[in-house]
Order: sequence, then structure tokens, then C-alpha cells
Amino acid sequence: MTQVTATEFKTNLGHYLELVLTEDIWITKNGKTVAKLVNPNVTAVDTISGILKERISNDIDRHSLQEERIARYANDD
Repeated sequence: MTQVTATEFKTNLGHYLELVLTEDIWITKNGKTVAKLVNPNVTAVDTISGILKERISNDIDRHSLQEERIARYANDD
């Protein structure tokens, strides 16, 4: 993740358009985050999986998490 000011982003737009292919870019204005630029070819699930990768064990994959969620909702019916 890269954090950049709105002025810096505007000045170097071409650079950040290339960079967004490898990482998310958080744009700030007056010290507050105002936008997040993400790669449109990466799904939200893959993004979240990448963020959580260090926080969950390696033996859990996306499909097992999906099955667990479906099972949880099926039990609520």
C-alpha cells in the first residue's frame, strides 16, 4: 500500500497509474484519506485475502472460508 497526497498524485499521475498494477494507493488531502485507487483486475476477495494472509493460518484457503460461511447461514434458517 502506498499513501500519497492529492497534489503528489496529480503531479505524477502516470507513475501512480503504473504503480496501481502492483499495489493499492491511498490518496490523502489535508491529512485525511479521501480516495483509494485499486487495480480493477484484482477482486475484492483477493485483496482481502492478501491483507489477512499474515493473520490467518496457512491451512485455510478461500474455498474453505466460503464453505464455512455458507454452512453458517444454512444453520440459521
